[in-house]
Amino acid sequence: MPFEIARVRAAYPALAEGFTHFDGAAGTQVAAPVADAVAGTMRAAVANLSSAHVPGQRSGELVAAARQAVADLLGVAPDGVVFGPSATALTYHVARTLSRSWRPGDEIVVSRLDHDSNVRPWVQAAEATGAVVRWAEFDPETGELPAGQYADLVGPGTRLVALTAGSNAIGTVPAVAEIAAIAHAAGALVYVDGVHATPHGPTDVVALGADFYVTSAYKWSGPHLSAVVAADSARWAELHPAKLLPSPDRAPDRFELGTPSFPLLAGIRAAVDHLAELDPTATGDRRARVRAGLAAALAHEESLFDRLYAGLAGLPGVTVHGAPRHRCPTVSFRLAGQTPQQTAAALGERGVCVSAGDYYAYEYFSALGLRDSGGAVRASVYHYNTGEDVDRLLTELDRLVVGGVTAGTGPVGGELLR
Repeated sequence: MPFEIARVRAAYPALAEGFTHFDGAAGTQVAAPVADAVAGTMRAAVANLSSAHVPGQRSGELVAAARQAVADLLGVAPDGVVFGPSATALTYHVARTLSRSWRPGDEIVVSRLDHDSNVRPWVQAAEATGAVVRWAEFDPETGELPAGQYADLVGPGTRLVALTAGSNAIGTVPAVAEIAAIAHAAGALVYVDGVHATPHGPTDVVALGADFYVTSAYKWSGPHLSAVVAADSARWAELHPAKLLPSPDRAPDRFELGTPSFPLLAGIRAAVDHLAELDPTATGDRRARVRAGLAAALAHEESLFDRLYAGLAGLPGVTVHGAPRHRCPTVSFRLAGQTPQQTAAALGERGVCVSAGDYYAYEYFSALGLRDSGGAVRASVYHYNTGEDVDRLLTELDRLVVGGVTAGTGPVGGELLR
């Protein structure tokens, strides 16, 4: 059955405001069932975790339901799901915990393609312990992250390999499973940033070979301040983070610092349920329906992205960065004679929402020599976008090329810490 875009869009109340959103890589709009779940939980009698009364029991049920929902989204066991306020916070938490066993001379491998949230926590942990940082480089022409280089980068002293499952700058989808196999053969752990990849197709953490996989709910129609890092329960059992003495000693609870936000956990569960309904013909359990829904959404996104990419390539004065063979539906570009901030501001005045800057892809834009001059403009397709959205963006860009830009030159929000 064709992707029912009208039905999908109807689930997003914010779209009624009339803006065209190509800023999903910085955060998607929230689906109505998510907002309803969060609000409903806030209106209900919910207490801190307790078995002594119904409100406390209700909180425990919300936590369990959210863990199971994420497990169905990612293909993991619910007892391996750890919640936190952001992917950045969770990655720092895991980095601090893992690095307690690192020694001078140990090695870690990070990638210049990654969002800084999967770079700086590891680099800083290495600096604190005397570990050596080794860098995986991307191809500056294509934006690919060649897997073959990891055979030289990874060795007996490698403790961890960190890489992205999808570049938030240009959408590159690296060969994660191949790279993970190289890392595991050397006895290293693999930490995968799935923040940008998770919204754009089915995820199977086990098949990827990820020992840890992090994702943020606000990138897949869920609430902000809600992120997840998933790992096998046996992996969590080996690790002992710094924590308060009275807090739970069991995993995964001992990795979740403080009282969780029960309304936001309800929103996470509702977001996964929403993704499971993207394909109304899908059957089976929620895991099967989530996979089917995201596969249908990706097919829709890819058709729109092909149209967008071809249109950008045909516009005079437009430079598109990177052309990876496998990519999420995301592209970064610049218009000649304009800063990215000018372009984004001018589009914003016309109701078209894009991102501008380096979007925290610090190493990528630094390597290209573009960071100091403003980075690039990013357009990211999400499953509520339409062909009309693509045409609107291309039309407005064409007008900017022809007419020039007089919009303000100040910073334009691209992507904050996730």
